[in-house]
Amino acid sequence: MKIINLNYNDITRLYHMLNVLDDETDFMMYEPGERKLDEKGYEDLRRLIENAASGKDLLIAAEEDGGIVGFLSAERGKLNRVKHTAYVVCGVLRDYRGRGVGSELLKQLDQWAMLNDVVHLELTVECRNDGAKRLYEKNGFAVEGVRRGSMKVNGSFADEYYMGKIFN
Repeated sequence: MKIINLNYNDITRLYHMLNVLDDETDFMMYEPGERKLDEKGYEDLRRLIENAASGKDLLIAAEEDGGIVGFLSAERGKLNRVKHTAYVVCGVLRDYRGRGVGSELLKQLDQWAMLNDVVHLELTVECRNDGAKRLYEKNGFAVEGVRRGSMKVNGSFADEYYMGKIFN
């Protein structure tokens, strides 16, 4: 496995991996089939890649056997008062969980944050997603609050932990 910075040539591979991830788990934001690679979907992925390439944000992937098996994005705050923060989204395909992929992506995130004066990393994780919560805690994140009923998954409301990590 190697960690790569994604570029425009990776949009189709990233889109495919995200769709597989959407099908495999209820813990990501998109429901199965909701993600589209139409004009808007393509533009959203292009913008993520462009912002990462410019140094504003981070978009990396774990690659194995020519395919993307996990990804991590970190989007910095845009306004002056929150430029030191970044909102993190991370996902790893089912067959690659528990093999260090998530930890390696988070290690790269830490390096990027320290090089780019990002002091506070933040993310949300569904309260029932014990594996992801353990991964984040193992990598220095702590629960900072609970967002009650913030998601509606399979017709039921779900709570999310708001987690953060602060660099001194």
